[in-house]
Amino acid sequence: MKRWYVVHTQTNKESKAALHLQRQGFEIYLPRYLRVVNHARTARTVVRPLFQRYLFVQLNTKIERWRSINGTFGVSYVITSGEHPLPTPKGVVEAIRQRENEQGLVGMLPPVYEVGQRLEVIEGPLAMADVFFQKFTGNNKRVMVLLEMLGRTVQTSMPASTVVAA
Repeated sequence: MKRWYVVHTQTNKESKAALHLQRQGFEIYLPRYLRVVNHARTARTVVRPLFQRYLFVQLNTKIERWRSINGTFGVSYVITSGEHPLPTPKGVVEAIRQRENEQGLVGMLPPVYEVGQRLEVIEGPLAMADVFFQKFTGNNKRVMVLLEMLGRTVQTSMPASTVVAA
């Protein structure tokens, strides 16, 4: 019976590992999503692995030579428990696949914040500052927050990707 197993890849080699595993006849699943990367005042949208340094491979460990996966270009090792590969819980891969769009990219769910919840800015000129959540704007891509500045409370907007729950 075939199950999904997790493969730990080398840094930034998820696609290379997936390609070489497919060439060996393994069925793989590398969930990916779109991410906006800001650099030098420009923003680019790039495709990134959903789980950095991990992908899934489907096998029947009783009849397939799963140990050959460990010697594949781009692969570090198969996640095991003792001497045997550790299967992913049933339904995990299927649940991720259900969130894919027409391009095969996984839609990211926006975080859920409560009004007034304290958030920490992790990027940009206000990095390390504490702000208080007000609402999402711009298709959940931006957040409206309250910021304590110079003894006053100022309302401002920033990219949602630059804040996390504190």
